[in-house]
Amino acid sequence: MAPKTYSSSLPPLPDADFDTSSPTHASASQAELESSCPFCHISRTYPPYNPLTPPPPTSPSVSSSATSPQPSTFLLLSTPLLTAFMDILPLSEGHILLCPRRHAPKLTDSTAAEARELGYYLRILSEALVRTTGVADWNVVQNNGAAAAQVVPHMHFHVIPRPDLGSKRRERFTNTMFGRGQREELDEEEGESMAAKIRGAVAEILREEQEGKAKL
Repeated sequence: MAPKTYSSSLPPLPDADFDTSSPTHASASQAELESSCPFCHISRTYPPYNPLTPPPPTSPSVSSSATSPQPSTFLLLSTPLLTAFMDILPLSEGHILLCPRRHAPKLTDSTAAEARELGYYLRILSEALVRTTGVADWNVVQNNGAAAAQVVPHMHFHVIPRPDLGSKRRERFTNTMFGRGQREELDEEEGESMAAKIRGAVAEILREEQEGKAKL
């Protein structure tokens, strides 16, 4: 049975009176870009789900093997406008990516609705990472174009926990962040476990906000 989908992002953003439908893709060249884009592949593979009630880890809606034969995807969030997932070459434990579902090469290519929802969920995912990893400091990084160290030409934010590594390791971490170092592939079992915890933390935070308990 196909997983259920929903038609708009839940919970609604404050004053969310904008259109959440994705723009159509008109040109053949755009279609070609989408067909070769790994983030578009993830968006096509995973339907939206209500982040307040994430699917269980065994569900096909979040299965890490659903993108096979592409690299495993450890899904964290899937709304009509956005997807978030673990970085498969993490700079630290809990390194995640957040991007529009629609193919948008750079930040300026995102729509107003996408930008608004990206900002909303950057905050939610940041708090979810703090709760999941226990690391209270983090980077939010967003690169635009090859000269700015953007590797995948599909606009995305990195959210990267920053444990205290000491001065030498901090310098090496920063160099690697901007494409000047080696990164190790995410372990399958660790990715599954971390993704499930983050999905649960996202749901917890959203419920708290609905109940008026979260700090603003």
